[in-house]
Amino acid sequence: MATLSITLPAQPVQTAFNLRRWEELLANPELARIEGRIETDRHGHILMSPPPAPRHGSRQARIAGLLLQLLPQGTVLTECPVSTADGVKAADVAWASKAALRGLGNRACFPRAPELCVEILSPGDTDAAMQEKVALYFDAGAVEVWLCDLTGEMRFLAAASGQPLERSRLCPAFPQQVEPH
Repeated sequence: MATLSITLPAQPVQTAFNLRRWEELLANPELARIEGRIETDRHGHILMSPPPAPRHGSRQARIAGLLLQLLPQGTVLTECPVSTADGVKAADVAWASKAALRGLGNRACFPRAPELCVEILSPGDTDAAMQEKVALYFDAGAVEVWLCDLTGEMRFLAAASGQPLERSRLCPAFPQQVEPH
């Protein structure tokens, strides 16, 4: 199989573009009526996906609740828009320190990734797509990225190595398995 390599724009240049484009999209009343998740690619094109299945939302709520309990010194966000080198991506769940929130200012999209970004896999997600999203979050400044698979098993990845950790360094008490409510 042939390998395709794409050179993405420098993070600061792409972030300036992403923030402008995201503000445009948020101001569009037609888009506000559409159900589902909206992200963008590096060209500002809209990428849409249908609302996730109830199990996905339940795991999202469970992970957010556990983070609220275990990391009370920061803020937990769901559907968190993050500027990446390949457009704006929405982390299913994110945790941001007070310093990261100050860096957000009054913007509607994080110019850098919060310390923790969590993706909850859906049946249609591919390994390649998830590896790409993990790399984008790390490139945007995430310290850890967690993946929750279809069975609720958690994988904790650290920016330093990108390799799976036995436990999260940011939240060592977080469980290895997350069951939906």
